Amino acid sequence: MTSLDQAGSARWSALFGDLEAQARARSAAEADALVPELTRAEHATMTVADRFRAVVGGAVTVELLDGTPLRGVVREVADEWVLLQGVRPEPTGQHLVPLDAVVGVLGLARQAASATSRRDALRLGPALRTLQRDRVRVTVRTLGGTVSGRVARVGRDHLDVDLLDDRGARLVPFSALLVVSEAP
Repeated sequence: MTSLDQAGSARWSALFGDLEAQARARSAAEADALVPELTRAEHATMTVADRFRAVVGGAVTVELLDGTPLRGVVREVADEWVLLQGVRPEPTGQHLVPLDAVVGVLGLARQAASATSRRDALRLGPALRTLQRDRVRVTVRTLGGTVSGRVARVGRDHLDVDLLDDRGARLVPFSALLVVSEAP
């Protein structure tokens, strides 16, 4: 092979090497551009419950529809509610908070954790029926005020609270609930 042939062969090798490098660079740039888009798509599937699931065992401050904060450790999460264990200076009992009553949260991580069991999909009604079954004394807070007693009945979209001191019962629509707490 002559030196002219070797020079031509080197040019062709350089040309193909350059084309391969350009293709690799284009592929890397496309992949880099795809990452933010995939991240946005993943974020679009997150729910508030998923964000709470990612911090089970951690402390959060939940701001309720009436503007009051409730601080507690996340114990359990379902698609419709979160169970907090109150920490001082808040009441230290357990608080069942419908997610529809939450207007803001401090202490959540940026990541999310999806539901992993059928229990995660447990609706508000069955959670309240557990309190009814166990005859737990509760304090039910709504935008209209607070009542204390025992959960007497749980319907599809409401609960009845038997008031203490035999003062009758009060019907509370789920849409009005802010929090159901263990009575002190």
